[in-house]
Formats: sequence, C-alpha cells, structure tokens
Amino acid sequence: MDPATIAAAASAGQAILGFKGNRALARQARQLGEYQETVIKNEAEVLARRRTSQEIAVRQQADRLKGVQRVATAKSGVQMAGSPLQALADTYFSTERDAQRIQYAGSLEQTMAASQAAMARIEGKSRAAAFNMQAISSLLSAAGGYASSQQQNQILGQQQAAFELQQQNYQRRLNE
Repeated sequence: MDPATIAAAASAGQAILGFKGNRALARQARQLGEYQETVIKNEAEVLARRRTSQEIAVRQQADRLKGVQRVATAKSGVQMAGSPLQALADTYFSTERDAQRIQYAGSLEQTMAASQAAMARIEGKSRAAAFNMQAISSLLSAAGGYASSQQQNQILGQQQAAFELQQQNYQRRLNE
C-alpha cells in the first residue's frame, strides 16, 4: 500500500472517530441538561412541601396560642372584649402575615427553581450544539486534509511525469 492511501485511510478514520465521539458528547450533554432540569424540579417540589409544612406549623402554633389566650381570659372571668379581644386579633393577623411571608418565600423559591431548570436545559442543548458543530468540523477538516493530500499527489504525479519527459528528452539527445 502506498503512503498516500495509508494517509487517506488514517484521515478518514480520524474523521469518523472524531465525528462519532463529538456526537456522543453532544448526546451526553443534552442528557445531562435534562437530568439537571429534573433534579432542580424535584428540589423545587421538596421546597414547596417544606414551605407548606412550615405554614402548617405556624398556624398550629398560633391556634395553640389562641387557645391559651382564651383559656386565660375565661379563667380570669373577663369578657372577650377590649384588650383580650385585641390580643386575640393581633395573634390572628400576625399568624396570617407569617403564613403569607412563608407562601411568598415559597413562591420565590419555586420561580428561582423553574428558572434554574430552564437554564440547565438550555445549557445542555447549547453544549450539545457545540459538540455537534465539532463533529461536523472534524468531518470537514478530514475532507479538507484528504483534498489537500489528493492535490499534493496530483502535483507530485505531474512533477514526476515532467521529470520523466525531461529524462526521455535528455536520453534522446544523447542517442542522437
């Protein structure tokens, strides 16, 4: 086998391996982005459950406090009006304010998690596109190398033919 054929085969092999490798990396990058998106969505769900649990705990604690306030007021024989009623109302509104803060914080966390999930998916697609471009680039590079090799072989063949013609011309002159 001549060196040009070996070089062309090596170039083709390199191109195929580069193409397949980059395509595999593209697939892995896309899958990694999708996996990260799933993980972030799952974390968001856990955060939502945690916030719901916090809200329930705040409300239960407030209910216990209201119960204690009612018992203390009833035990003292005072009617539920004025200051005891105001204390109960303050407890109720304070509980609602705390619950709304918890809900708002949960809403912010959900929004941030959704944004992170979308970003993970976009990053995965972007990396996949880059690897696909590298795969195509490796094929184009190999094709360019092959074309260059063929052109060099053609030039070498022409130079060799010209050299042989010159030799024949000298030989003929010597024989004359």
